[in-house]
Amino acid sequence: MKKILTVSAAAIAAAIALAGCSTGSAGYGGSMPGMNHGGSGMSSSSAPAVAADHNAADTMFAQMMIPHHKQAVEMSDIMLMKQGLNPKVGALATRIKAEQNPEITTMMGWLKSWNESAQMSGDMPGGGMDGLMGGDDMLKLDAAQGTEGASLFLTQMIAHHEGAVMMAKTETTDGKNPDAVQLSKNIVASQEAEMQEMKDLLASL
Repeated sequence: MKKILTVSAAAIAAAIALAGCSTGSAGYGGSMPGMNHGGSGMSSSSAPAVAADHNAADTMFAQMMIPHHKQAVEMSDIMLMKQGLNPKVGALATRIKAEQNPEITTMMGWLKSWNESAQMSGDMPGGGMDGLMGGDDMLKLDAAQGTEGASLFLTQMIAHHEGAVMMAKTETTDGKNPDAVQLSKNIVASQEAEMQEMKDLLASL
């Protein structure tokens, strides 16, 4: 009788141990196949990843570069409407429009996908954008004709490009989104080359 009880006790102990293992594996396995805890854990960890695919520097880069580019396109449009435009200056203005219009569209798409405003916050004045022309500058460009107009356009656009390059270099250093960082590098390369081209054009006028 005593022996039977001992065996039964051992059997019960084994059953308890087995139940413990089974419970553990069920809890462990539950997080993998289909328990809500496991699913929500995965989605909550992926949600910050989506939000973290850009940072404040990326947002500021796009918000500032869009109006900056828009003004370069506007300046180019002003030049292209002038009579007797120097062909090389006209070709440059056409190229600037062709380069920067698609970049504007791209950056607006980023801001939308990031759920960020297309406008800068109120505490970031427009004056924070280096190289941006004021209203008087644009009026002068509109009024200037001939060689004077070409010279003014090139002088203004060099300053404008210098500002864009500064902003782009900040993004290259501080940005997180790989597409935005790559665009910043492209802007630096293309606009530095155009600045040299414009300086050469100025010297030849």
